Amino acid sequence: MTRLLLGAVLLGNLGVCVPAQVPEMLAPPTQVRFDSVDYKHIVNWTPPTNSSSLLYYIQWKIYGEPEWLDVVGCQGIQKPQCDLSVVTSDIREWYYARVHAASLPSSKSAWALSPRFSPRWDTKISSPVLRLNVTEQGIVVRVKPPRLLVRKMHSSLHYKIYLIHSSGEEEEFDMDCCSNKLPLKKLQHKAKYCLQAQTMIPLQAKSSARSSVKCVTTL
Repeated sequence: MTRLLLGAVLLGNLGVCVPAQVPEMLAPPTQVRFDSVDYKHIVNWTPPTNSSSLLYYIQWKIYGEPEWLDVVGCQGIQKPQCDLSVVTSDIREWYYARVHAASLPSSKSAWALSPRFSPRWDTKISSPVLRLNVTEQGIVVRVKPPRLLVRKMHSSLHYKIYLIHSSGEEEEFDMDCCSNKLPLKKLQHKAKYCLQAQTMIPLQAKSSARSSVKCVTTL
């Protein structure tokens, strides 16, 4: 016992101490990216492995600006996504987002950066909503974008209408954004016709996928 006490005293005198435990560095999120449809800009990421109970913190900035800004409502969240539509609403700008993970009490990861994002060029446009009305003269076609914001963003918005005959033959018709309706006449009576619509943005050479097929029978 005397020898043990003497050894402890000697170690103390030599300044030997147990090093403090360094907080564990968490693995960062991966695949941080903007997924944008109809100018709704959602940042998604893949959580690191063993990611239970992690919290995420998201920041954004304009390309070329030095300062990163916190995204309000996306600090200390658990879901691996964040809506940046409000702070990235200027379609003329380019943006970045970054995310880091944290685990209580003090462990955190490095920042994970998204690719550069442009609302103007990178957002995808949804298929328009297609409405049909059968009259004695033929078929009246009406379309509208699924989000009003798309129409507000583009005065040059157009639609392409596809009329599919029972034989499988297709006819194409153009419709600008200001038209309320497109009447299709000179159709066969008691015949089945199917239609699809597609949103077109000519100035950006951008288009949506075709809408789902809708079929009607003429009078």
